[in-house]
Amino acid sequence: MKVIFRYIYVYFFTVIIMVLTACDKNFLDRPSKDKVDAPFFFNSAKDLEVATNALYTILPDYGIYTEDAASDNMVPLNPSTKIRGSRIVPVSSGSGGWSWGDLRNINYFLANYHKVNDEGAKAKYSGIARFFRAYFYYNKVKTFGDVPWYSHVLDAKDPELYKPRDSRILVMDSIMADLNYAIQNIPADKQVNLITKYTAMLLKARVALFEGTFRKYHGIQGHEEYLKEAVAASQQLMNSGAYYLFTEGGSKAAYRNLFGRSNQDNIETILAVDYETGKRVHSLGNLLTSATQGSYGVTKDFVNSFLMSDGSRFTDKTNYQTIGFFQEMQNRDPRLTQITAGSDFKVTGESVVEPVNLTITTTGYRLIKALPNRGQWATSGSYFDIILFRYAEALLIFAEAKAELNAITQGDLDASINKLRARVGMPNLMLADANAKPDAYLENMYPNVDQGANKGIILEIRRERRIELFNEGFRWDDLMRWKAGKKIEQPMVGIYFAGVGGYDFSGNGQIDVFLHTGSTSGAPSTVTSFINILQRTLRNPLTGAGNATSGNMDPFPSGGKFDESKDYLAPIPSEDLLLNKNLVQNPNW
Repeated sequence: MKVIFRYIYVYFFTVIIMVLTACDKNFLDRPSKDKVDAPFFFNSAKDLEVATNALYTILPDYGIYTEDAASDNMVPLNPSTKIRGSRIVPVSSGSGGWSWGDLRNINYFLANYHKVNDEGAKAKYSGIARFFRAYFYYNKVKTFGDVPWYSHVLDAKDPELYKPRDSRILVMDSIMADLNYAIQNIPADKQVNLITKYTAMLLKARVALFEGTFRKYHGIQGHEEYLKEAVAASQQLMNSGAYYLFTEGGSKAAYRNLFGRSNQDNIETILAVDYETGKRVHSLGNLLTSATQGSYGVTKDFVNSFLMSDGSRFTDKTNYQTIGFFQEMQNRDPRLTQITAGSDFKVTGESVVEPVNLTITTTGYRLIKALPNRGQWATSGSYFDIILFRYAEALLIFAEAKAELNAITQGDLDASINKLRARVGMPNLMLADANAKPDAYLENMYPNVDQGANKGIILEIRRERRIELFNEGFRWDDLMRWKAGKKIEQPMVGIYFAGVGGYDFSGNGQIDVFLHTGSTSGAPSTVTSFINILQRTLRNPLTGAGNATSGNMDPFPSGGKFDESKDYLAPIPSEDLLLNKNLVQNPNW
């Protein structure tokens, strides 16, 4: 049964949900209700199922497919405060991510589930609850660093209510213990909308990779232990044989089809949020096509990162900075035109090339990954599922962790990265070649990368990860764990134009785009997008000068800002610091 129907079922058990969720989500200092409610509600396996179904609200929803707008991968109409470097200390208690209501719900369940007389159900659902606790705390550590670890429900007199933050070591060890328990106790079913053993394996691998590389690049001891855990967990999932890469549509369409279809299956998708027309819908189709909503634009340096179809580097071309749109879209890694609209872009389910529309993209590179059929473009009109965990991530984790451990082999690449490349018909990544000549373009992105013998392959794996997992909610975290926050200060620009005049984007001999300085006189009737460069300015890629007569579209001329002394962590709300005198604010906030 899908998660959406489980939510409906939960609706009819409102009293149970009130027990778990009626609390103010910003506080932990409410008295426990277990003396009154637990004996009545925690009596059967069904009770445990219903209670853990309520925890699924902790997971992200369709918004995860636009999180890269808060990174260097995309520029929205209004760049986030994280990118602008304008975050401030929040005031209200429980704001800015410093909220704990979800944890209380989890711990309340874990304090009472044992009352059910069904060993199998107790193992399964306690494993799911501990999966969610690990997920909850993983997000807290990513955001704030050290946080207080609470493994039980607190009441108003609990001495731990106002304790200081626990060490990162203790919290991460506890997260890993929860994930080990989840893997051991949750059944190995393949349920695309429910937490399974396989979901826990992948979360463990994700957590371990983050922590291992964060420690390595931020100078914290113990990174090797976590990288080894990342290898083991990802390899366990790979060796299970439960999942493989989705290939329907072939190299030119499979990657795009994976995200744009309405219903996910369990071929590659390990966990997805279920949506259904008339029952549970979202507005992502509208966000991806509206000129007044997200207007997301893929960035030029992301486009530059895609290799040529023969495996050579686009950025090794002597004139790569001034190549126009139609030419740069030719003979590239096929994922490029399955992520951003290429010269022959067709909407899902249609056979006619879609007219060029640069009004719905800040950079000129239109986002099409996860764009559904036209019937789902209305506000609250989308019902396609949203992938949260998929098998491809395990392959990327395995390769990166092995490389960061300086233990990677060509066989490891063939078992991981090269499977992803094979899906899109790209040549294999060769270990010796990558290390013999590291990519200077990528070195400029990541100056803090490991400078050892595997620098070249680490850079190539980062390229692969950025491309394969684009706009799935990973990019900001990747920059943080690699200590690459300064990357967002590099220009976030778009398509290059040689100057005012007409441009053929589709390669059919007709002008689609017309640049001007106020007058569109002389523009052919075939033009579908006009750009006034006095309003949508250009940046010269060679000099960096803005308001140029030729150059890249420049939707974010003020540029990103990142303070290395504080921006790797978020601030704790000021009211919480007043409530708990043992809390200390993160550095330099």
